[in-house]
Amino acid sequence: MTAPDWTRSARARVAALAVVAGLCWLPYAGRRLSPDEGGLLLLAAQWSPGSSLYGDYFVDRPPGLIALAAVADAAGGGWALRGLGILAVVATVVLSGVLGRLGAPDRPSAPVLTAATAALLTATPLFGGTVVNGEVLGLPFLLGGIVAATCAVRSESGHAALWWGVLAGASGAGGALVKQSLLDVFVFVVVLCLVSRRARPVLGVTVGAAAAVGIAIWAAAARGTDPGELWDAVVVFRQQAASVIASSATDTTPRRLGAMLLALVATGAPILAVVLARRLPTRVAPGVVDLRGPALATLAWELFVVLGGGSYWLHYLMGLVPGLVLLTAAACQRPLPGRRVLAAAYTLMAVSAVGALAFVAVQPIQRPEHPVIAWLDDHATPGDTAVVAFGAPNILQATGLRSPYPDLWSLPVRVHDPELHDLGELLDGPDRPTWVVIAGKSLGSWGIDGTNADRILADHYDLQATTDGWTIYRKDAQ
Repeated sequence: MTAPDWTRSARARVAALAVVAGLCWLPYAGRRLSPDEGGLLLLAAQWSPGSSLYGDYFVDRPPGLIALAAVADAAGGGWALRGLGILAVVATVVLSGVLGRLGAPDRPSAPVLTAATAALLTATPLFGGTVVNGEVLGLPFLLGGIVAATCAVRSESGHAALWWGVLAGASGAGGALVKQSLLDVFVFVVVLCLVSRRARPVLGVTVGAAAAVGIAIWAAAARGTDPGELWDAVVVFRQQAASVIASSATDTTPRRLGAMLLALVATGAPILAVVLARRLPTRVAPGVVDLRGPALATLAWELFVVLGGGSYWLHYLMGLVPGLVLLTAAACQRPLPGRRVLAAAYTLMAVSAVGALAFVAVQPIQRPEHPVIAWLDDHATPGDTAVVAFGAPNILQATGLRSPYPDLWSLPVRVHDPELHDLGELLDGPDRPTWVVIAGKSLGSWGIDGTNADRILADHYDLQATTDGWTIYRKDAQ
């Protein structure tokens, strides 16, 4: 078969895989928002000069993620945010196919295999699929940066290499501006330049990254986000949070880690990685930019991020997609495993993804916050405020209530206000919120001493309802 023929066929297959991956997300586009999705929309909607990092609220994430949430909020809210997630998945699969074509241009199956790896991993709920988060929205930036860096190294023109490098740096910075740990592009670039002995992309990458970060900081400052406070949130806070998790979350950490690792194994991705990695010791053809070292380094970084964060949410696994796609591209540069072995590995992943999607379709993920949302919709009045303790800001977003307490998520509370002094002062002051919603019966939790705040709550609030594990209080008439 001639090159144009198989290229057209490969393009069609890559496009089909991208469409299928996007369609796998479509049935869940209208379901209720998760805490992170609702919280990001709530925060983005009021992002302007205020009393905290982003308006009147705090979140330990860079401004790129908040900007994407602001776009979704302006475009319609929950549906638009889910639409951004679907676009991110489709773009990731397409860019993965491009990477396969660049890495192994003489192998017709390479773009299809790299796209298949991306499609199966972004579609499965076992990787946190169907919920839009920083990992998903960052994927196109990471794959785009890796593709651009590969083009820069392959380019015979110094001028072209410079501009491809600028694009790689800007795209890589875009990933880090969505979630600060998404530094995959820069890990890839460093190792790629070392193994290829070509340093031409470095200048362009540096310029592109610096420009993207500078523009993001300037734009965030224009909306009231102080650069110094931003550094504290995305860097210093994460160090403090890691310490709090390590010292306090001793009961939940092993269980979450076990569940996350079980989900990873259940996807079949480790089996595919082993099958592909067995081909890496062989040499590539002369003149080919070997992706083996960059792929292994990138995947190692991603594993460090997934395992080093401490929280072990399923969607952290989505961060492994670029490394596994790179591993596929590196394997395609060499004689591939037997067709049956390779087909078995991908079939296992496909069966796992379909099974997980079918399970979620039959047993939809129930949002435990919905009963509280329904109750507050019936009883709250315009102008009311509320504090949700802690970590379910989708309740506020769905009910249209504002919070006078800046920490919408539970981890910032554990770092900023572990003894709830600030919350206690708020509940005891003249601007106390109308409603206080508690997950459970006490404001205390791991890493949080709620003794004093519980006493203040009892003095100034009346119990209104309990529903599905939530306790709802309203301030008294005094």
